[in-house]
Amino acid sequence: MPRPRPLVVGHRGAPGYRPEHSRSSYDLALAMGVDAVEPDIVVSRDGVLVVRHENEIGSTTDVSTRREFADRRTTKTVDGAELTGWFTEDFTWDELATLRCRERLPKIRAGSATFDDQQPVLRLRDVLDLVRAGSLDQGREIGVVLEIKHATYFEGLGWDVAALVDAELRDAGWARGELPLIVESFESTVLRRLQARGIRGTYIYLLEAAGRPFDLLAAQGKAALTYKQTAAPAGLDALAGVVDGISVDKRMILAPDRLGRMTGPTSVVADAHARGLQVFTWTCRPENAFLVGQFRSRGDSAAFGDWEAEWSVIRDAGVDGVFVDHADLGVGFFRR
Repeated sequence: MPRPRPLVVGHRGAPGYRPEHSRSSYDLALAMGVDAVEPDIVVSRDGVLVVRHENEIGSTTDVSTRREFADRRTTKTVDGAELTGWFTEDFTWDELATLRCRERLPKIRAGSATFDDQQPVLRLRDVLDLVRAGSLDQGREIGVVLEIKHATYFEGLGWDVAALVDAELRDAGWARGELPLIVESFESTVLRRLQARGIRGTYIYLLEAAGRPFDLLAAQGKAALTYKQTAAPAGLDALAGVVDGISVDKRMILAPDRLGRMTGPTSVVADAHARGLQVFTWTCRPENAFLVGQFRSRGDSAAFGDWEAEWSVIRDAGVDGVFVDHADLGVGFFRR
């Protein structure tokens, strides 16, 4: 029987070629034929859902060059980690809209960095609207994989992130299931709150290779399950019927050892499927910097290694969806 192909998701658009979360990154991903794109969302000072990888924006925008915002640089603790920089919650949307996107990894993606400082920061609504328009233009359904970032942190600042997302999705016409919507987060509590509000979509719980989810850590301390425990059979038993699936760091499938050599594939995909859970994985990238050691070439960190060999292991494990930075490579490989 033919192998079912996984959903190919443009991770923050097509950031292998354009600064992540920029308009051209999303436009390029849609043009290259992805099944869906993935915006990450954080919150502005006035409650606008902003599309950024993190709420700290020093490395992904030109904010550090803007003299009028120099005094906004500060140090905060976000999900237990101390960070210094500029944070979306200290800016109104009107202020954020004046910033321009920058390549987050300029030493690895020098070509993408040539597009720095050209495109404005986007809101969630901007991405929802451009995906809808792209679907109509191309005559096919294109989905949105909405990742909610730092919900517990923003709750501590007074924002109910589930309520903000609910309102935005309803206003944009993405709440009733007519358009393909996946909602994901590293925090299960915000997923449950959004489910309770009746937003129709597929709910995916993101799992890191190590550590604990911050929402449960904040509530339960060290009694909170680790991500590794959640991915074990007993942890998956507890997720069945609560969420629709999990999205795992690819290392949880490949299981690299201390020397960077793959010891997998592990049973996590089969274990999840046995419990009726879908499995996505992140992030499939071709550069040496991101490949398991045995698949790296002799070039520098920006050179492409034997990415097809690594991706073959992931595909053959039976995943239901993959996140890719190079949309054309992902579509070409996973649709064979």
